[in-house]
Amino acid sequence: MARTAGIVVIGNEILSGKVTDTNSPFMASELRALGVELRRIATIPDELDVIGDTVREFSGAFDVVFTSGGVGPTHDDVTIEGIARGFDRPVIRHPELEAGLRRYLGDRLNAAHLKMAEVPEGAELVPDSSLGFPTVLFGNVYILPGIPEILHKKFESIRARFRDAPWHLHVIYTSQGESTIADSLNQVVSEFPDLMLGSYPKIGDAEYLVKLTIESKDEAYARRAFDRLVALLPAGSVVRTE
Repeated sequence: MARTAGIVVIGNEILSGKVTDTNSPFMASELRALGVELRRIATIPDELDVIGDTVREFSGAFDVVFTSGGVGPTHDDVTIEGIARGFDRPVIRHPELEAGLRRYLGDRLNAAHLKMAEVPEGAELVPDSSLGFPTVLFGNVYILPGIPEILHKKFESIRARFRDAPWHLHVIYTSQGESTIADSLNQVVSEFPDLMLGSYPKIGDAEYLVKLTIESKDEAYARRAFDRLVALLPAGSVVRTE
């Protein structure tokens, strides 16, 4: 059984279309490569109760949760408070974070800076050698920033924690449309019920009409399903495989 994950993207700017979310596609790709099964992505506004309810739900449903956004020093950075509210915990100023900010900023330290030291009570810090500012972990929830360049570095510093058995992937490109190959797909699914079989039509591509993906954590199982599907597809319809 694969480890499961959920991603909660937080920010009115995403929902209004002012900013395009690139963090969840990045993490989805990374998690897949690590062998983790991403089960759900939610994009929610900067509202305390919505943040708390969503993160609490995800925390109970998945092995690991990642939040993106709302952890800066400004008025709309309410992720920490929202998560704390969702789990009925107070927000505290973490002494290690505060000490680090005081060392780094010295006399320039102000109240906005100190907001960056706030965490839900009970949170722990995961060291981050690349940025020098640890990642906040609350239970199974990793609280990440919304700035893509920083999120990428933070995720890369913790990604080894999530490595699981890899997915084994085979790809078939076919010159036939889905209606023509549907019976073949249904037959393979019935014979290999634990298989993840994807069918993705391509419009306007001269090379192929449908891309088929076969995935399993069992390498031999995936290979048998691949061979079976190739045999079932109409003669001459396989353009190429990967």
